[in-house]
Amino acid sequence: MTRTTLHRTDWLADTIRRHKAGAPVGVYSVCSAHPTVVQAALAQAGADGSYVLIEATSNQVDQYGGYTGMRPADFRELVFGIADADGFPRDRVVLGGDHLGPNRWQHEPAEVAMGRAEVLIAEYVAAGYTKIHLDCSMSCADDPAVLPDEVVAERSARLLRVAEDTVRRNGSDGPVYVIGTEVPVPGGAHETLGALTPTPAERARRTIAAHRAAFAAVGLADVWPRVMALVVQPGVEFDHLQVIDYQHGATANLRHVLDGEDHLVFEAHSTDYQRPEQLRELVEDHWAVLKVGPGLTFAMREALFALAMIETELLPRPARSNLIEVVERRMLAAPQYWQSYYTDPDPLAQRTARRYSYSDRLRYYWADDDVDAARRTLLDNLDRVGIPLPLISQYLPQQYDRIRAGELAATAQDLVVDRVRDALRPYARACRAGADIPEGDR
Repeated sequence: MTRTTLHRTDWLADTIRRHKAGAPVGVYSVCSAHPTVVQAALAQAGADGSYVLIEATSNQVDQYGGYTGMRPADFRELVFGIADADGFPRDRVVLGGDHLGPNRWQHEPAEVAMGRAEVLIAEYVAAGYTKIHLDCSMSCADDPAVLPDEVVAERSARLLRVAEDTVRRNGSDGPVYVIGTEVPVPGGAHETLGALTPTPAERARRTIAAHRAAFAAVGLADVWPRVMALVVQPGVEFDHLQVIDYQHGATANLRHVLDGEDHLVFEAHSTDYQRPEQLRELVEDHWAVLKVGPGLTFAMREALFALAMIETELLPRPARSNLIEVVERRMLAAPQYWQSYYTDPDPLAQRTARRYSYSDRLRYYWADDDVDAARRTLLDNLDRVGIPLPLISQYLPQQYDRIRAGELAATAQDLVVDRVRDALRPYARACRAGADIPEGDR
């Protein structure tokens, strides 16, 4: 296969192949449906000369619209529309579906939830997503609290059958798959964390064996080489106020589990807020796929709140967007996305968590009509009056340095996008982004 004619799925396959051959390379997965984050991810990949992996999660995008109002085909068109506008080649965009399974319908009986999950999988595959995370690890209403590996694997095989049947009907190439039973909760931990223990090596081996057997039992043993990654817990996580950092020494046994698997690497979830050196160690230790989501909207919120503070210095109150106040009002009016997470009874602690927590439940509100209108007003206001450089220095010092160096324009949206890229740059370095595409094909 020539590296200059890779299919979208093959960019991933090429990265995995080289990682398994001993090259310390990987790929980071951008798990966010916000257009600004997508724009930042494309800009970063463009600067690196790499492909980009963007994944929609099952709570963001599903057959009913998720919390973003988008179905899988809608999100695909959003990403491709931004790529086209920015001149980023579509054939370097890999789309994935994250936590696809009964996760959204855990409050329903398993058979009902799995029926909905089948429709979900079919829509993602039909829409052309080429990386599919089969996640049946969560218990449903009539399940025990912890599901055995065999049950998770059997349900994953059921969804795999739907995916492969959809592929055959559409005449498309088969996607690659991600499996696992120790799958971190989407979007960070619900509770305050202590220490985390990585997945025991024997547990990971049992998970692989259970899935291999379940796939064979439904006549899909031939699909196994397209299973590209196993989700296990490397001992990284974040909650509202703290981050648990990766400890290289704690995974000495686990990271050798896949030594005999020619096409399998580990996928690490909840890597948001890991320090650059920990991200690099994860890739070197065979977590060749690094997932990041809330950390990106966290960075976007930092930039937008910084711009809101600048706005208060430049415009009288009647003309301001009042973005921070609008966000607070809408979060209080529709508390379902944060109320069960931020349980400290102290009102000040709750307000701080709503605005600033690592788990970033605020991300659910950027699609709210009032919040989005305030965001747009903020950007328009600042572009109309112009942002004095000393104020950029005060509130966004890294962006100020790039403006002074002639690397960045001082427009409001460019400042926000670049701040999100600050959260992506360590991932690009850790994964050695840009090593995936030959110089002549960039």
